[in-house]
Amino acid sequence: MAMNTDTPGPGPGEPDGCAHGIDALTDYLERDMLPADPSIDESPECQRILRSLRRVRSLATPLLEADEAAVTALDQDWIRGIMENIGREAKAGRDIPFAASGDDAALVITEGTVRGLVRGAGDRTPGVLVGRCVLEGDVAVVGEPIRLHVTVSIGWGKSVAETVSLFREEVAASLQQHTDLVVAGLDVVVDDLHFEADEIGEVGDDE
Repeated sequence: MAMNTDTPGPGPGEPDGCAHGIDALTDYLERDMLPADPSIDESPECQRILRSLRRVRSLATPLLEADEAAVTALDQDWIRGIMENIGREAKAGRDIPFAASGDDAALVITEGTVRGLVRGAGDRTPGVLVGRCVLEGDVAVVGEPIRLHVTVSIGWGKSVAETVSLFREEVAASLQQHTDLVVAGLDVVVDDLHFEADEIGEVGDDE
């Protein structure tokens, strides 16, 4: 995969990962990001986590405000599990090097950033919410084949096959643009279905 010097995430001299925990970022989001915190606003890693939290909140809020029948359509424990995965996987993890650039500069992207790219691909794919993402293989060796294992929830009424295919394309394009990873396989497991925000009212209407 071609090297891209505009890779999102920590660059030389920048700290790896986000310096704030998932609870702190959730509180910041609930305060509408006020007062502004530059350590969050200027951190690419923190911004990636906030985007994922917004996506989960966009699903959770209508459910929590709906009647009991709608709430059971997407269990709160499941939402909590997604939040925990976001927090756990946001940690920097292993350094993943780019192919040699011909000089002494060592360019790397963190494992947490790659997981953020996968979640971003899910956010861009209608009906997809990424649950867990695991990188299997020696990511520290340039050119070493790796596998990605991703669990996702698919929006109710969406074609699972078509939605997963679109998600795969988004993941492949994002990783090709931003990393030098050699992805030998992408395992996508659909482990749940969820209602999109605009479908919550329809659940109650059917009762």
